[in-house]
Amino acid sequence: MTIEEREREFQEKIDSGQKIEPKEWMPDEYRRQLIRMIGQHAHSEIVGMLPEGNWITRAPSLRRKAVLLAKVQDEAGHGLYLYSAAETLGIDRQTMINQLITGKAKYSSIFNYPTTSWADMGAIGWLVDGAAIVNQTMLARGSYGPYSRAMVRICKEESFHNRQGYEIIYQLANGSEAQKKMAQDSLNRWWGPSMQMLGPSDADSTNSAVTMNWKIKVESNDTVRQRFIDRTVPQAHAAGLTIPDPDLKYNEETEHWEIGEIDWDEFYKVIKGYGPCNAKRMKARNEAEEQGKWVREAAAAYANKKSKKQEKQVA
Repeated sequence: MTIEEREREFQEKIDSGQKIEPKEWMPDEYRRQLIRMIGQHAHSEIVGMLPEGNWITRAPSLRRKAVLLAKVQDEAGHGLYLYSAAETLGIDRQTMINQLITGKAKYSSIFNYPTTSWADMGAIGWLVDGAAIVNQTMLARGSYGPYSRAMVRICKEESFHNRQGYEIIYQLANGSEAQKKMAQDSLNRWWGPSMQMLGPSDADSTNSAVTMNWKIKVESNDTVRQRFIDRTVPQAHAAGLTIPDPDLKYNEETEHWEIGEIDWDEFYKVIKGYGPCNAKRMKARNEAEEQGKWVREAAAAYANKKSKKQEKQVA
């Protein structure tokens, strides 16, 4: 078959709703877009452990400590699922990690903000993981089999994270005056970055057209963002909190909440490496890579020794 015939057959399979599996033929650009998306997703899960892990020892109760510890552990697992999914496309894990620690690869902009109070553990679970769920349930319907299947389990665990976060925020918002102030302050700081983390507006997105054509993603950034807004605003009101957007209003005709302008200048500044914690996050990941080197070398040596022993037994 010619390349044109292969591409036509590939698109027909995509359009009919079939999944693409690793050993099947796929356009180079389809593979590249998947590696970019899955890599960014995996890196975000790993970097996302940093702001939360910082609060494990300072959680206000043993229950909160155990739940937060479980959540951070889940994020590590999500990163592993996703690195494994990316490896089915022909890129090895160490290459992806090297791209992260050298700054070549991107991760979610929202993890470049500091966590300055316990309420931020609630805001991350409620807003950040809430936005992730809305986005990832869409990705679970995507065309690439290993990625879409990974999303099924990840979304179930993210739902737990989301409930954990909202519980923290709700209890603080209905606690003492100091706790209410803490919850509102956290919402004020995380609302804008949460709007940004779902990606550029459809008019400015450089990859959405091709990824939606191939059904790597099946909904646009603005569609997913609107669903998140409609879901989250009533939750804030139920907790007695105020969305930090003076232009927020409910449109009776469309039955959607409408927000003001998103600060895209801030978004692009952060993803270019100039956010409040970009340097800190990269320093932490580089240190972890260096400090864990001996563990990886020991594990590789053990695996090699075990493999040679098995070869002798077979011989």
